[in-house]
Amino acid sequence: MAKAPKNTKINAAPAPVGKVPKKGGAVVAPESGSRAAPIINIGIERQDRAAIAEGLSRVLADTYTLYLTTHNFHWNVTGPHFNSLHAMFMGQYTELWNATDVIAERIRALGHYAPGSYAEFSKIATVPDVPQTPPKAMEMVRILVKGNETVSRIAREFIPVAEEAGDAPTADMLTARCTVHDQTAWMLRSLLED
Repeated sequence: MAKAPKNTKINAAPAPVGKVPKKGGAVVAPESGSRAAPIINIGIERQDRAAIAEGLSRVLADTYTLYLTTHNFHWNVTGPHFNSLHAMFMGQYTELWNATDVIAERIRALGHYAPGSYAEFSKIATVPDVPQTPPKAMEMVRILVKGNETVSRIAREFIPVAEEAGDAPTADMLTARCTVHDQTAWMLRSLLED
C-alpha cells in the first residue's frame, strides 16, 4: 500500500471549494478511490481537482440535457425543413453524445465520480429539459441556439478554474467544447435570419 505524503489526511473530508460557481450549493462530484489505490499525484492539488470535477459535472449535466433535447428534436421535427433539420440534428446529437464520454472520463481521471442519472442531472443542469410537447421546427432551432449558448457559457466559467490549478487538459477540453457550441449556435441562429 502506498504511503500518503506527510501533509495529507487520508480520511479527511474534502476541502471546502470556494472557487466553483455553484447551482444550488450542492456538491456534485464525490471523490472516488479507496485505501488500496495509490493517492492521486498528477500535479493538481486535491481541492483544485474537486473544484474542477464539480465544474465538469455541471458541464456534463448540461451537455447530456442538450444531447437529449437535440435527439428528441431529431425524432420529432416536422414541416418543410424536415430533411435538412433531421440530418442536422443527428450530426449535433452524435457530437454531444461523444462529448459526454470525454467529459465524464476527465472527471474520473481527476479522482471523482461522474454524475450519471437523470435525478443528478436535473439538480445541476442549467439547460432546461426538453419540452413535453414537440414545438414547431423553428422553435426547436431557437431552443437549441439557447441550449448551445448556455453550455458554452457554463464551460467558460470553469476554464479559469482549470487554468489556475495548472490543469491544461481540462482547460483545453473546455475551450474545445466552447468552440463547438459557439459554432453550432451560429449555424442554428443563421436558420432563423430573414
